[in-house]
Amino acid sequence: MSPFFGPLVSQEPLSKVIVEMKIPYLDEEEELMQSRILQPLEFFLFGENPQEGLQKLQQGSTSSQLCGRVFKEGETVYSCRDCAIDPTCVLCMDCFQDSVHKSHRYKMHASSGGGFCDCGDVEAWKIGPCCSKHDTGAATDECVLEPELYERAEKLFRILLLYVTDFLVWEESSNLPDELQPRQKEPAYFCVLYNDEHHSYDHVIYTLQRSVNCDQAEAQTHTALIDKEGRRAVKRGSLRSCQQARDLIRSNSEHISLQPLRVEILHAAVMAHQTFALRLGSWFQKIISYSVGFRQAFCQVALETNIDGHPCLISRLMLHDARMYKGARKIVHELIFSSMLMDTEFKRLFAIEFTKHYKQLQKDFINDDHERSISITALSVQIFTVPTLARQLIEECNVIKVIVDTVMDLLREHLDDNNRFFFLGYNSDKFTRIQVIFHDLRYILISKPSVWTEELRGQFLEGLKVFLGFLKCMQGMEEVKRQFGQHIAVEPEWEAGFSLQMQLRHILAMFQDWCSSDNEILLLAFKECHKVLRECNNQAFQREPTDYYMCKQILNVRPYKVSQEPVSIHLPISRLLAGLYVLLCRTGAVEHLDDPLYDYTQLAEHPLRCVVLAAQVSAEMWRRNGLSLVSQVYYYQDVKCRDEMYDKDVVMLQIAASKMDPNHFLMLILLRFELFDYFNGSCSTKDQDELIQRNRLTEEMLYLLIIIIGERYVPGISHVTKEDVTMREVVHLLCIEPMAHSSLVKGLPENESHETGLESVIAKVATFKKPGVSGHGLYEVKKERLVEFNPFFYHYSRSQHSKAEESQKKRRTQEGSDKALRPPIPPAFCPAFSNIVRLLCCDIMVHILRRIFQRAAEDRATHWTEAMIQRAVHLIGQALLEEKTQLEDSTVEEVTFDFSLKARSECNPSVFHLLSKIKAIPSLEAQKDMVKWVLQMFEIVKCLREKSSPAASMSVETTKPEESAQDKEKAERKRKAEAAKLHRQKIMAQMSAMQKNFIESNKMLYDNMPESGTQGEPVMELCVAVGPQRGSTPAEKEVLTCILCQEEQEVLTQAPAMVLTACVQRSTVLTQCRGKIPTYKEDGTTYPLFMPPELAVGTHTGSCGHVMHATCWQKYFEAVQNTTRNRLHAELIVDLENGEYLCPLCKSLCNTVIPLIPLEPIMFNYENAEIIGQHLTLPRWIQILCARIKGLKLNCIKPIYQWKYGEPDFRSILSYGVQEPRKFSDSITEMLLVCATTVHRVGLQTAPNELCPHVPLMAWNTCAFNIQAIENILQEEDKPLFGSLQNRQLAGLKAIVQFSGAQRLKSSQAVIQRHFTDMFGVVSRKNTPCLLEVDFVHLLVGLVLSIPSLYQEEAVDLGPSAVSSAYNHLHILHLVTMAHMLQVLLSSTVASGEETEEAKAAAELYTTVSQHTGRFLIILLLISERVKRGIQPFLRCAALFFNCLTGVQPPEELFIGAEGHFEALCSYLALPSNVFQLFQEHRDTVAPLLLNYCGNPAITKVLKGKTHIVRYPRRRNRLIDLPEDYSVLLNQASHFQCPKSTDDERKHPTLCLFCGAMLCSQSSCCLSQLDGEDVGACTAHAATCGAGVGMFLRIRECEIVLMAGKTRGSTYPAPYLDDYGETDPHLGRGNPLHLCPERYRKLNQLWQQHCILEEIARSLEVVNVMFAFEWQML
Repeated sequence: MSPFFGPLVSQEPLSKVIVEMKIPYLDEEEELMQSRILQPLEFFLFGENPQEGLQKLQQGSTSSQLCGRVFKEGETVYSCRDCAIDPTCVLCMDCFQDSVHKSHRYKMHASSGGGFCDCGDVEAWKIGPCCSKHDTGAATDECVLEPELYERAEKLFRILLLYVTDFLVWEESSNLPDELQPRQKEPAYFCVLYNDEHHSYDHVIYTLQRSVNCDQAEAQTHTALIDKEGRRAVKRGSLRSCQQARDLIRSNSEHISLQPLRVEILHAAVMAHQTFALRLGSWFQKIISYSVGFRQAFCQVALETNIDGHPCLISRLMLHDARMYKGARKIVHELIFSSMLMDTEFKRLFAIEFTKHYKQLQKDFINDDHERSISITALSVQIFTVPTLARQLIEECNVIKVIVDTVMDLLREHLDDNNRFFFLGYNSDKFTRIQVIFHDLRYILISKPSVWTEELRGQFLEGLKVFLGFLKCMQGMEEVKRQFGQHIAVEPEWEAGFSLQMQLRHILAMFQDWCSSDNEILLLAFKECHKVLRECNNQAFQREPTDYYMCKQILNVRPYKVSQEPVSIHLPISRLLAGLYVLLCRTGAVEHLDDPLYDYTQLAEHPLRCVVLAAQVSAEMWRRNGLSLVSQVYYYQDVKCRDEMYDKDVVMLQIAASKMDPNHFLMLILLRFELFDYFNGSCSTKDQDELIQRNRLTEEMLYLLIIIIGERYVPGISHVTKEDVTMREVVHLLCIEPMAHSSLVKGLPENESHETGLESVIAKVATFKKPGVSGHGLYEVKKERLVEFNPFFYHYSRSQHSKAEESQKKRRTQEGSDKALRPPIPPAFCPAFSNIVRLLCCDIMVHILRRIFQRAAEDRATHWTEAMIQRAVHLIGQALLEEKTQLEDSTVEEVTFDFSLKARSECNPSVFHLLSKIKAIPSLEAQKDMVKWVLQMFEIVKCLREKSSPAASMSVETTKPEESAQDKEKAERKRKAEAAKLHRQKIMAQMSAMQKNFIESNKMLYDNMPESGTQGEPVMELCVAVGPQRGSTPAEKEVLTCILCQEEQEVLTQAPAMVLTACVQRSTVLTQCRGKIPTYKEDGTTYPLFMPPELAVGTHTGSCGHVMHATCWQKYFEAVQNTTRNRLHAELIVDLENGEYLCPLCKSLCNTVIPLIPLEPIMFNYENAEIIGQHLTLPRWIQILCARIKGLKLNCIKPIYQWKYGEPDFRSILSYGVQEPRKFSDSITEMLLVCATTVHRVGLQTAPNELCPHVPLMAWNTCAFNIQAIENILQEEDKPLFGSLQNRQLAGLKAIVQFSGAQRLKSSQAVIQRHFTDMFGVVSRKNTPCLLEVDFVHLLVGLVLSIPSLYQEEAVDLGPSAVSSAYNHLHILHLVTMAHMLQVLLSSTVASGEETEEAKAAAELYTTVSQHTGRFLIILLLISERVKRGIQPFLRCAALFFNCLTGVQPPEELFIGAEGHFEALCSYLALPSNVFQLFQEHRDTVAPLLLNYCGNPAITKVLKGKTHIVRYPRRRNRLIDLPEDYSVLLNQASHFQCPKSTDDERKHPTLCLFCGAMLCSQSSCCLSQLDGEDVGACTAHAATCGAGVGMFLRIRECEIVLMAGKTRGSTYPAPYLDDYGETDPHLGRGNPLHLCPERYRKLNQLWQQHCILEEIARSLEVVNVMFAFEWQML
């Protein structure tokens, strides 16, 4: 240590300065460390005041070209698909927003952490390497430090970095280096607990509580910090006390997990130095960010080699990385990012050091238990993906060999005696970590060189040889042998082998790509690959060859049966050889290949065995081998593996077919399919299983021949491009069914850059259909592309083949075409593969076809199948198309392809003859059209050979008499149908003309007809719902069907109850003060007696509209409770304790039922009503009510006015008409109580209490709130007030109104009377709530439904007569309307308009109110429009209420449009169209009321602006506005700072769609208490913002979260779609996203219609919840 630094770090206070258990002192300690240690260091570094030195430094330096932002886990990063060199090149959010790539095809995804922004790296981007902030023109990397400053920096950095390194790798727990020993050693120790990946949070919390005597909160804090930093001191004390704590922690953690927690005891001084070393790491980052010179000085020091040969300091840190805890690793990695990776030359030197220690680093990582994102090995992506650096590492260090050798060393333990891998009993975690190493090999190969140097060529070939050695260990590994007799006992291990195959898939393609860029390399690679293949040992090759005879042909080959001998599906070397051979053909280098050296029979042997294995598995011959083999064959042909497995096997067979004699090749195929004897006529069996298997194998063999001959879409096999290949794949996928973009991408193979090439071709082959409100956009194949459809496309699975065939036959039938699915015309083979077509016309092929058709013609059902015939006919079609093409392109003499001639030959029954014969077999009806087409093709080819085109057409016509007859019949039927259609149209036109003529001639008759349905009635139906002119309630018979027992019943008051399913919930949909939910007080002076105008929280009762008998429902509910209790996580769906259940029919969530009560039929006596009306004026009515209230001893407060005609009698109210109230059956009464109790319990969040006086109030409140909610929906959706509600909404609203009206019959009359008196006091007496503190819709409903209670006498149940009720409703409505108008007026600020009668009346009211208040309310004079607009929602609600209460039909105008119709509303409610006339008509009555209203102190406060008021019409709530581009939201999320946390750990920014608040969800920092429980930020926010209901957008996950209460929630698709009409949860695809207004509107409707709870229950019911998600922690 230098003399300068030694004294500083050896002072005794250091251990006290750095490490302290008490958190409040941390800031003070930071200041001490800054002032005592770091500031002196900075003074030494700058040689002066650091601030002044830094200022000078910044004047002479420029900003860095590289961004270098290190990504945190979960941070959104962007990659440009057009410009990035490879997919690992990414930009941070800020750089992306300021770059040219924003307008390109970009992708976005969440970072796994550890990477950094590539902005400014010219090697990472084709264009636009820099954003506007990191423009290359404004940056230089020159060292601008003065020599003295650079020298001081180098000296100081060398000492400090050595100190940091020593203590980060320090393993002594109680001793320090000699030079740092303190003068006096304190006996203070720390018990330090380390993070691991074996124990959960709960395990650690439990262990700490049991071991170090801390409470749960402290244990949670410890655990969170251990997880974040990697270690934490959980106890400070003497050595003995710390040892006791350590032993307790170990023993307690062993009880939970077999592996104890890692816990160590460190001396306080050691702990202090280690903590300070970390702090110095952060200080280094700060210092080197000041200047390029400082950075270069640091890099120089970090990378300089010691004289004694020890590794450099950075290498020491890297080699110790796996033993460091998480916090130390992060500091070291960030230091490397900010220093060496920001400088090109030092990056190269660091890469060499990294490669030098690569094997050891990877071995350490394999044995480590931490994630790769916090391992030093994760830095490989930063160096291996740089093209120039990768090539330098290949040339100088042969990094390919290093990586492959590392993998081989780690997998060597899995080699068997034959030097092949065998993964039985492997460690899956370790194996997963080993597979990560293959990523590095992919990174190295990601950019192939454009120029090859000799050094690069030599080193690459050396690396390839080592790689081939690795593949040699895979060739033939994990052989399987067919199980006979009994089923296999233990499923063999297979996942490991296929995991390797998947990792190698892109690497194999990259090696081939590198080889193809240089002919010399390609030839050498092919020869080396062939050499290694020959070295591979195989038992079957040891046998002696045998001669096989068929059709005068002899094949000499070694015997082998797949069904009896071992076979392996893993043949990477054979497949690599096939790929290299195609590249030789593609580049033309095949000419330099010495062909005689290669035995193509042997080359094809293993791929052929593999294909036969797949065929035999398909034929169910390997059933006893279990599912493992089925899974292997599935992946062998699946899109994830097929391009380097199945496809390459097909290519190898095509190579062999092009080089071998066609007859010999087919004989080899028959031998390996074990069909040789069968087609040779020397095998016969009667065993049905064997016959079925043989038929299936024949089908598979024919299918393979179709593939070998017809699958030419491989560049090098035919003259096609990669684009052609992709187009063909897309066409065949779309021939199955229309598909979404994501489905197409999944069905296409990805290249090494995760691209499928789909975007470049999709427009050429398909049309896009945009999505609706749900679902996704679909692509449909263009009609002109259907000619390319091949029913035997080799990438179809069996199910896809069936679907595609059915789909295309159906389409052809709809188009009126035949059902023949013809083979498409394939592209011509390249010269090297042109011999393959000879297979079609060789003797063995004709023999095979003849045998198949012969068995069909003989109709031996067990010896052939329809699928066999279909494939054989397809092969003939391929042969005839090939012959036709050759005949058209060349002269007959030049064409040697003679299939048609051989097929027509007369020896034995010819193929042609047999084909004609099988056409008539009934069981082949489905193939009839295809056979006809083939026979036509025979004729066409014959004519081409004879050069007689005209005769050809004649010949074709004569061969299809049946077809022409069928066509004629079809045409005749079509003609008749057209004639019938025209005849019908003619008659309809005549009838229409006659009807118009009749109407014109009888116009007067039509004008005088009434518009009602009953045409004979001369009396016009009155469309008035209130007052003496009200219309009659129709006596309609309502018969409903129970959804449970399916029995019908009429809804009657005395019948057994029928009930409607319903869900009661609290709601803030209409709130005007979001986030403020009033608390319920038992005194009931305000809510629920009076609903505040803010509508802060209401009680909504919704229904799905399904009806049941009450008894059926009770039985169903009991059954649900009994069965649901036993269901896993049932509490997430239904809360049994609170009476929840799912509707039996639609599975909507319900928690009560509403009894159905029929409307009371009333025939109104208009004469009587008119007489009563002359006496029962508004003032008289008020007097009578007050007298009744006084007589009932409900109120002793003196009214606000004097009686004009003397005080009325106590019973005067009864003289205007009474009647006996309705009686309900016991069943209905019981259901009334059930529903009312639920509404009361849920609405007030209180315990069930049917005797509570608030029960009827809550029933009226939910009625009023439902009406307001429905009016809000109708207004929002611009729909008419009547006639546009859904049946469920209308049925629910009518039921709620009738239920609420029946409350007075069930509850105590005294309670109801008291409620009426209190509510009536608002509009009739002093000392009541201020007008501005009451919602008048709730008041209107309460008054109307409670006034009948005043008619109750002690001994007699009485109720108002129809006429009395009409006047009660009229006067209540008038009073409440006037009060509401005044409320609107008092809350208004500005008005404008013109002088009318209405305006004069409004001005008079305005003047009176101004006199009473002593203030002028509005700046301008005219207020009528403002008041009318303000009271319209109230009038609409009143109209809905009285319509459901009385059943009177509304006027026609209210069924049309949403706006206007003010006069129609007034008419329906018996209000003057000039509503201000109410004040003039009742001037004497209203005057004292106005004085009382306006004199209230609360109004004075409002008018002085001291309190907030609600203005009318109320603001209509909608979900917040979202940006059109989703990246704007991501940008907001990236800048989101948690208000309760200062760390930079990953957060989950979540947006509340109700209010726009950004929350920190799923984070311990934002936990809060709700009802005594810990809940997350979203749950706590939903409690205040949505009364427990929430709708949140998780921005980084791009998904909606619906919440209801603390324990229930579900995800829902976000309203953002990509260009293909699809959502992208968790940004899995990463395409640019844009807001879909229709989907967002649907979300808004979901909220406003109170369907969130229903949606959650439905989604949870559908999803089988195995592990409950803790929604309360969101």
